[in-house]
Amino acid sequence: MKKYLSIFGLILVTVIWGGGFVASDMALESLTPFQIMTFRFFLGTVILGGISLPGMKDINKEEIRAGFFMGCALFAGFALQIVGLQYTTPSKNAFLTATNVVMVPFIAFLVYKKTVGLNGIVGAVMAIVGVGILSLNGNLSLGAGDALTLVGAVGFAFQIFLTGEFAPKYRVKVLNTVQMATAFLLSAVFLAAQGQFSVHATSTGWLSVLYLGAVSTALTYLLQTNCQKYVDETKAAIILSMESVFGTLFSVILLHENVTMRMIGGCVLILAAVILSNYSGEKKEELEKTEPKKEKVGVEL
Repeated sequence: MKKYLSIFGLILVTVIWGGGFVASDMALESLTPFQIMTFRFFLGTVILGGISLPGMKDINKEEIRAGFFMGCALFAGFALQIVGLQYTTPSKNAFLTATNVVMVPFIAFLVYKKTVGLNGIVGAVMAIVGVGILSLNGNLSLGAGDALTLVGAVGFAFQIFLTGEFAPKYRVKVLNTVQMATAFLLSAVFLAAQGQFSVHATSTGWLSVLYLGAVSTALTYLLQTNCQKYVDETKAAIILSMESVFGTLFSVILLHENVTMRMIGGCVLILAAVILSNYSGEKKEELEKTEPKKEKVGVEL
């Protein structure tokens, strides 16, 4: 039951992140990318810090180190994605970012030699193809913006992988607070380095940042970290790729973008990938659980 509730929780995360595309678009009308990131992660740090305050006095070095690495990966993903977006199209930016779905299982294999089920691999490939159909336009030439976005996808992949590794071992609230604080400090450093101290945000911009910080950051990463206790990183990465689906839906509903057969095809393929990945290895797990019981019965008889 916890596993299926966690899968639902990750899907909810993608719905909220999908709304974040619209909020980010509104915020960019009056704020710079690093201003948005700084305010966003500041709000995330304050909210998550307040929730985890009782346990922060007992924080240990292992939790700080784990949260720090997660925060570095999170910052790298967002920063490179935003910078890369300045030199490429939004559709190519979205597609290349979504390649983290394919990267996660290979990171797990390279670091821990963790095998990946066939359904998981096929599901990852299907998700990537689906995101490509959904959001990719033009040719596939790799320019400067594309390269930066692709490296950013590595950051997101590591964040998902590290969350899957650390969430079952350490306190989730403490991990998230350290992660957000790290991303905030790094964002503030880059903001200061660029000298972007003058803020002229509109009311719409502030409301968008409030949504991004409180809902699309604090709530979602708290959910993600809790849910990844019960869902492995490969499945989590594929489920989180549905962000593109909901981003498209919200863009159609709120920004009145045209619906095309290409959009529908991409959504269907990604949803199929999620369903396929969630059956990956389940039969094997059930056999492993039932076989010891049979042996035990044999001994007792």
